Amino acid sequence: MHTNLHFRLSRFYFIYYFFVGAFVPYWGLYLKSEQFSAADIGVLMSLFQISRIFAPNFWGWLADHTGKRAPWIRLTSFLGLCGFVAVFWAHGFFWMFFVMAALSLFTSSTLPLAESLTLAHLATTNGHYSRIRMWGSSGFIVAAVVLGFLIDWAGIASLLWFLLAVQITLFALTYSLPEPKVAAHPHDHFSIWQVVRQPNVIALLVGCSLMVTAHGVLYNFYSIYLSDHGYSKGMIGLLWAIGVICEILIFMLMPKILRHFSLKTILLISLVLAVIRFSMIGFAVDSLWLLILAQTLHAATFGSFHAASVEVITQFFNGRHQAKGQAIYNSVAYGVGGTVGGVAGGYALQYLGGQQTFMLAAIFPLLGLAVIGLGLNLTPQGSSQQGMFK
Repeated sequence: MHTNLHFRLSRFYFIYYFFVGAFVPYWGLYLKSEQFSAADIGVLMSLFQISRIFAPNFWGWLADHTGKRAPWIRLTSFLGLCGFVAVFWAHGFFWMFFVMAALSLFTSSTLPLAESLTLAHLATTNGHYSRIRMWGSSGFIVAAVVLGFLIDWAGIASLLWFLLAVQITLFALTYSLPEPKVAAHPHDHFSIWQVVRQPNVIALLVGCSLMVTAHGVLYNFYSIYLSDHGYSKGMIGLLWAIGVICEILIFMLMPKILRHFSLKTILLISLVLAVIRFSMIGFAVDSLWLLILAQTLHAATFGSFHAASVEVITQFFNGRHQAKGQAIYNSVAYGVGGTVGGVAGGYALQYLGGQQTFMLAAIFPLLGLAVIGLGLNLTPQGSSQQGMFK
């Protein structure tokens, strides 16, 4: 892959996930400081997942229809920045709901478009997605650790200014993203719904959605859960960082792993380890060492699972359907799954407590294991799509 292209894509992923690494671990704590209840926080945080159900599909259709990706990434990033500025004046549930809904409509669309742009470049350069995506994980780590200690020192209000600076930087970087050339594909004449309604695609999307449901609980409430059990913001940031460090390692190893294991095997092993991870978070919150062990499993529950899922989605959605395929994957897995996890997790945390909530979260990857194990049939060497339409 061309070095300059690799650098520009990796830099964008680094800053995008730098924002995610600042937002995901600490935004719930900010909302808690604004006196919102756990149920309220669950609803507000889930607006980002709800937006993923609808917004990325519109932008994905627009990208495929116009044959352009970079201009729409730039526009969604700019509108997301404008939405975030309004957070400074949002107080009370109604106003915060309105502002976060507007913000989420655009920030939830930037990543699927960027994923489509990146995968289109990789298709013509023989690059590895995981080697670019790991820079996003690096950005997450740096932000989570730095911001944890910053909040301990300067207070939770510093989060707003930190996130604003990152949003401005991200928008500036969109001007450096090169537009890819999307090659024609033999299945371009099929409609997008002919692809989506195939049993293999349905099984993958449902399985991914169940995995993300458990992670919706994690992303929205893990920091609050740890804070309620006496962990400092700095320690919370370090625990997040441990998980993402392991995620980076798995992204680095994915090219070798893919040579030895099938995509379906990787998905199934990741789901088994997710059941173990969420159970451990539930029953071992008072043991730092067991929490650290549970965080290392993020390498599988997100890292290898996401990398394998993207590879499978790329097999099913090619050519003129590529951007729409990434949008549908994000909508169903992260939109539906994240919404269920976020909203249900908020009410479970409020009425059942954190330990029971995370123990219950382990049920979802267990169901995903059954769905993908029984319903997903991938033929060797990426030929799955070739047999889909016979």
